[in-house]
Amino acid sequence: MSEKKTRPTRSKPPLKKEPSAWPMFLKAHDALVARVEERLCDAGLPDLSWFTVLWVLERAPDQRLRMAELADAAVIPRSNLTRLVDKLEKDGLVVRERVSGDRRGAYARLTPEGDSMRKAMWTVYKPAINEVFLQHLSAQETVALREMMERLLEANHTEV
Repeated sequence: MSEKKTRPTRSKPPLKKEPSAWPMFLKAHDALVARVEERLCDAGLPDLSWFTVLWVLERAPDQRLRMAELADAAVIPRSNLTRLVDKLEKDGLVVRERVSGDRRGAYARLTPEGDSMRKAMWTVYKPAINEVFLQHLSAQETVALREMMERLLEANHTEV
């Protein structure tokens, strides 16, 4: 009669909490943006990247920027921005204007329809920001978090 040998069971060690804030920052960012995106989608509105581009253009001189400047200000890779501006242009929310003396250069300019779309999106976006983000922080925490983010951006030579 042979005895069956059993392997000792090993319990998995508990997951260690990462001491760095980086993984939690990424997780929080992705989760909060996803919640905001859900609100926009439920309202039949385009995604947040559209709002970002329209918002940046609204604040630009003459409501227009060169494509490279727009990509930098919106923090969108240039190749992605080109495709996004194609969609915005198709929907009449922006127009491209040629840069005089530069055959390859172009501006993206906000149209009145683009301004209206940004305002419509804001009616959903603003309450979503309050619901998923601001209401969970005290006024002091909000100020401290903003200051930390500004410091990180400045340290990495990014415009605030």
